[in-house]
Order: sequence, then structure tokens, then C-alpha cells
Amino acid sequence: MKAFMDADFLLKTQTAKMLYHETAAALPVIDFHNHLNPEEIAEDVRYENMTQVWLSGDHYKWRAMRAHGVPERLVTGDGGDYEKFEAYADTIGHAIGNPLYHWTHLELQRYFDVTTPLKKETAKEIWEHCNERLQAADCSVRGLLKQQRVEVLCTTDDPADDLRHHLALKEEGFEILTLPSFRPEKALGIEKEDFAEYLTRLSEVSGCTINTAADLLKALSQRLAFFTEAGCRVTDHSIEGRFFVPATEKEVDDILAKRLAGGTPTEEECGKYRGYMLSELGKEYARKGLVMQLHIGALRNNSARMFRFLGPDTGFDSMNDFAYAPQLSALLNAMDEENLLPRTILYGLNGNDYDMLTAMAGNFQSNGEGIRGKVQVGTAWWFMDQIDGMRRQMRSLMSIGLFSTFIGMLTDSRSFLSFPRHEYFRRILCDLVGDLVEEGAYPNDEESLKELVRGICYGNAKAYFSL
Repeated sequence: MKAFMDADFLLKTQTAKMLYHETAAALPVIDFHNHLNPEEIAEDVRYENMTQVWLSGDHYKWRAMRAHGVPERLVTGDGGDYEKFEAYADTIGHAIGNPLYHWTHLELQRYFDVTTPLKKETAKEIWEHCNERLQAADCSVRGLLKQQRVEVLCTTDDPADDLRHHLALKEEGFEILTLPSFRPEKALGIEKEDFAEYLTRLSEVSGCTINTAADLLKALSQRLAFFTEAGCRVTDHSIEGRFFVPATEKEVDDILAKRLAGGTPTEEECGKYRGYMLSELGKEYARKGLVMQLHIGALRNNSARMFRFLGPDTGFDSMNDFAYAPQLSALLNAMDEENLLPRTILYGLNGNDYDMLTAMAGNFQSNGEGIRGKVQVGTAWWFMDQIDGMRRQMRSLMSIGLFSTFIGMLTDSRSFLSFPRHEYFRRILCDLVGDLVEEGAYPNDEESLKELVRGICYGNAKAYFSL
């Protein structure tokens, strides 16, 4: 019987162990998509206790706690910090097979040197030890990032943001490259109640009056130029429901005018508006050499009762199962027709879509710039970010695409303790490659194998994002 989460955790073969320990383990981290707060990095915040650093804002943990029957006051409510930690400890003690179990214990091991399994009975001891450790010099926000060898991180930012914290970090010369990402979700959410209000804010920040699609694109382009000056390399979009219906600029102008006059656009009109804006923005990204991320398939705010109580991003989203291959093909083709398809990453939230996404990416790889893997199928995301999901995504990419061009892992997290997820990914990657070698399905060429792993864990992303 193997020891619990020991040095060879998830590594079954000698090849896997060699690749992980001799290559993957020591590589720096490029985290090109997360939801970390740049203000906390700029101010080098120090957390008082584990609830603050671990449970605040983490909807993965919140969902598990609710499933365990924990009352909301101990999830997002006014319960005491230790009460919440103890409730999470009790939950995680019953979370066999859930990736949260592994993430939790990797974080306890890597940041706090805790190898004792977390459960209700060990909560007090671990709470006191970790809270004391959090006061050490290397456990401020910046210290936590340095512990995990983070080299680059890209936060997620609204076009109207002033980016003052990113600019302060740049001016300071902070050793970890902290870059903004351009996420124009509110400008694309024409069906949302606050859409018109948001356009007013965007107009004020950009100095552009917004009445037409061209006006809006001008305002977004102006903000995009500001982001690029601040170091932006990547953009991000959440794709849900009807996201591409072919439309002319005149049709989009009419839809926008209807919405700004207080009308309610139909589902098809939303698809026309969103598809036109996405494709025009994508062309601008291509001109500026930026990467376009498409996160596809979330079904959001399923509990109307809890949405009214807590708002969005609080643990009530799930995966959708809609068929979207024709829409995605049309969107990518609308940009590719003018040879203005940017480097694009496709993330599928439903594992059943991996083969389709990998095949779709293959349709649009042709380019004159020599970009390897121009259209990527992003790593297993959100609900798929677990052992089976990651192996499934990588197997699909091996079978239908070109695995050696894969740009690897990201955290997609709001927690500064989440970076051992890169280790989790690297262990699974090395184990998968090791299986192929030891089954005789790929040559046992140590240098070539190490080059493959080094590329997927670090080098491919560094080149892809022009870092």
C-alpha cells in the first residue's frame, strides 16, 4: 500500500517518476488565467487566518460544504472564522475522490508542511499551526506566490478598470510579472439588466459616445490599447447559449438601439449582437498580437433563490450540454476569412465536447507566422479540473490534435493558495506519458520525453503568450 500523497503521488511508473522529479517539479509557473485580486498583490496583503486565505471567495469549497449539509452562515454568512474552518475540515474529511481533497492536502503540504489528513478531529491542531505559519515573512501574498515559483500571472479585468495596481507593480519592478487580461463580458451581455448602465461607464472611461456598434468597438479598442500598454497579452470571454448568428453591422446597430431604448432583445438578436462583437473584437486582437480565450458552456445562476440572496459567482453555476459546434465554426471562420483569427484557446466545460473541440481547432491551425498550436484546446476547466477530466482532455488532444504543442495548466482561481494545482496537473501529465512509454506505445527516449514535458509545463506557454 502506498503512503498517503507521498513524493510519488499519482506517479505509477518509473518513467513517470523520472519525468516529474527530474523535469516537471522544478519548472516555474506561468498562470495565464486566474481571478486573483491585483490589489492584494500590490499591497502584499497578509492574512490573519486560514479562513481568510482559504475559504473566502472559493465557490468550489462552498459547493462541497453545502452538499455536506453545512448551514449557509458557516459557508458565506456571519459565522466565526474557526467555525467555518472546522465545517470545511469536516466536509473535506468526507470528500473521498473529490479533487478538493487532493488540492487541500497539496496546499497544506506545500505551504504549511502539514501531512496530517484534515478532518474535524484534526481541525484545531491544523488551524493553530497554519495560522502561526501565515505570520512568517514568506507567507504574505507575494511570499506565497514566490514559494510556488510563479513567474507570470494574468488576472481577469474589466475594460473599464483603471489597472492602477498593475501599473504600480510594473513601476515597482515586481519580480513576478503580473499582467491584466481584457474581459469585455459586460459589454457583450446585451441581455443583462445593467447593460445600458455599463455602457455609460465605459463611455465615460473611454471618452467615446456609444450609440452604435462602431462606437462601442471604438471605445473597447481605446481601452484595449490602454491594457496593451500595461502589458496585457490575453483576452477572455465567457460563451453561453446563442453566441453566433451571422449579422450585418446595420442589424447590430438596430439591436443595440432597441436595447438602449429599453427594449428586450430576442435570443436570436442576442446571438447576432454577440457574434458580431466577438468576431470584430477577435480581429482587433489579431492585429495587436493578443490571445483570445473562449470559455464555453457554463450554465449560470441556476438557483434563483440563492442568486437573489448572494449574487453571481457564489457556487450555483454548472455545466451546460448544448450543441454549439456550428456556432463555434462560424465564429472562428468569420475571423479566419480575413486572415485575422487571433491565437485562440477553446475551453470546454463539458467533457463530452473535448473531441469536437480538438477537431474544430484543427480546422484553423494554418498560419504564416509559424505559430505552433495556434488554436488550442485549453486544459480541463472547472468541473473537469480533476484526474479523470485532465486525462480525458489530454487523451483527446493526443488522439485528434498535436499534444506536443499543448500550453498546459492554469488555476482559474481566486485563491493565492491554489498554485499546487500546477503540480497536480504535472503529476497527471507525467503519469500519462509514462504509461505510453512503459506500454511500448512511445519510445523511451529520455531527452525527447523531458523536452515534451518541459514544453507542456512551461515553454510552450512562454512562447505562445510572447513572454
